[in-house]
Amino acid sequence: MTIKEAILKSLEEINALTNYMEIYNHIVENNYYEFIAGKTPASTVSALLGDFIRNGDTRVKRIKQDGGTYAYYLTKNEQNIGVEILSGDTKVLTVKPVKTHKSKIYEERDLHKLLSSYLKNTDTYSKTIFHEQSNGKDNNQIWTHPDMVGIKFLNLQTKASQNFLKSINRVDTFKVSSYELKREINSDSELKKAFFQAVSNSSWANYGYLVAFEFSDSLKEEMARLNQSFGLGIIELNANPYQSKVLYPSVFRDLDFKTIDKLCKMNKEFEKFIEQTEKLMTASEKYVSGAEKELNEFCDNYFVNDTEVENYCKEKYIPTNEE
Repeated sequence: MTIKEAILKSLEEINALTNYMEIYNHIVENNYYEFIAGKTPASTVSALLGDFIRNGDTRVKRIKQDGGTYAYYLTKNEQNIGVEILSGDTKVLTVKPVKTHKSKIYEERDLHKLLSSYLKNTDTYSKTIFHEQSNGKDNNQIWTHPDMVGIKFLNLQTKASQNFLKSINRVDTFKVSSYELKREINSDSELKKAFFQAVSNSSWANYGYLVAFEFSDSLKEEMARLNQSFGLGIIELNANPYQSKVLYPSVFRDLDFKTIDKLCKMNKEFEKFIEQTEKLMTASEKYVSGAEKELNEFCDNYFVNDTEVENYCKEKYIPTNEE
């Protein structure tokens, strides 16, 4: 059964006012749905319960309890639950989660090497920009610049065409992208927060992307709407980086050089990335290979083969397609 079917079946069998954690435990104990290890399945259940309400699905109802939490029940079980409970005269339910076999989870920063490998496969140089190294060193910087930046050069085959393009407009010889990474996005509120953080962080670049290892299936319609309205692209990252997908493309924008200048002043790694890029663009023919090597060494590491990918995911507890 699907995860939504498992939720509905659990609500029917519990046949009482309950919270998302008790529903999750019921699903696990009865093996109704096999969650992917290493992620946050209880949060997924919570997000999908919210979707039932937001989408007007009449099969599920909820009431607000003390402390602002919600309790859920199946509409057809309403008479069994009782008027007193439905009026809100009940205490908050507290249920401890069932322990799963996976005790460790991956960090958001562990995903950077997966993304850099995916981008390298598309001839894009990428570099992680650590917000904690920016001037000010406060959490507000995470809304100023992205997690990663990338640059892709126009690969013209002949020297004549290369020189001709440079003489017209040097900006057309490259495209700069911005990437905001998240582990997983399970709810509408999580999507909007991450999306507009990415919009804020990528306003200066030619292309901007929100990247996550997992998106809830229930968010597809909202992702499409946001992409159409704001032009920010969305990428779903895979444990096999070469199977990552651009779910929604990014709309091209002209570079904002004032913001680029501000980011260079704010973060030394960003400034160095721009310097290395400019060095390669302006290098004479005899120095191009050296400048390219220097940029490649400065940028993030990437996987050389599939064995490296498998070992890395195992070491970092990143769930793979086989799990």
